[in-house]
Amino acid sequence: MSGCSTNANRGPRTRMDLSLHNDKRPDWIKVKLPSDPIYWSTKSLITDLKLVTVCEEAQCPNRWECWSQGTATFMIAGENCTRACGFCAVKTAKPTALEVDEPERVAEASKRMKLNHIVITAVARDDLKDGGAEHFQKTILEVRKASPEMIIEVLVPDFNDKDWALQKVIDVRPHIFNHNLETVERLTPLVRSRAQYHRSLSVLKKAKAMANGHIVTKSGIMLGLGEKEEEILQSMDDLLAHDVTVLTLGQYLRPTPQHLPVIDYLKPEEFERYKKIALEKGFRHVASGPLVRSSYHAADFKPELDILDAINTDIAAINLKELADYNSAHPANV
Repeated sequence: MSGCSTNANRGPRTRMDLSLHNDKRPDWIKVKLPSDPIYWSTKSLITDLKLVTVCEEAQCPNRWECWSQGTATFMIAGENCTRACGFCAVKTAKPTALEVDEPERVAEASKRMKLNHIVITAVARDDLKDGGAEHFQKTILEVRKASPEMIIEVLVPDFNDKDWALQKVIDVRPHIFNHNLETVERLTPLVRSRAQYHRSLSVLKKAKAMANGHIVTKSGIMLGLGEKEEEILQSMDDLLAHDVTVLTLGQYLRPTPQHLPVIDYLKPEEFERYKKIALEKGFRHVASGPLVRSSYHAADFKPELDILDAINTDIAAINLKELADYNSAHPANV
């Protein structure tokens, strides 16, 4: 098995046998349709502020539920990804220029929505020298300025494992640093365009070290792509060995016929069993279920008080002038 090529309109074309796809969704894969007026007001707000959410771009099955609760995961740095992962619904195309006022717009939306917990994610921007790290940094600073008490979670690409780029995000101390492993080691070359299994593990470990442990590290794995149980358990062990304490496990759902096939639908009780195993192995928090995604009920998990206190101490000590000088020495431009 090998990787996939790009088709901006229809998604990646994989070389995996698409006839392996299990097209019959089981009864437990159900998506709730919107009925709460809060959902529509949230959609209107996001449209008015010209923002992008991964909820819609990635066709998240929980967007009706989350938006009805007045929560959303904001996707910054444009709608076009420079990678063509075999599982992802976000389109691959030439990226547009970063919008200078986007960090302020995200901050305004989060304030109007009265969020207690925000998730900020982005497409992979391999066209930028820093992979979009400074844009993350600016967005975090603006959100914190608008809503100082908010828990800030970032779901980031790997920044091509550039330490100085990763440092830009860590320097402004998000509370939760999320980078998804997505799948087991054997399937990574097929499932994840340009990504590397051990590079992702390295990014997670370095993020924790750069923050002197004053950050929660989180990762997620999709199931149903043909992985074996021993491989899932090995991935859990690998994440724990790289200081990851929060894990999400969810069912892979095929966005289009051009994406990777669903090999198997795991039953809800299987997800419960994996959750129990993960907790016994040492993860502090595990969200596991057929419709669980990285940001699903993200606010259900709150960092421990000692971690929060340490992060808040770090935030208070941030010298913005030194940060500006650092950014000048490491420009984000191509």
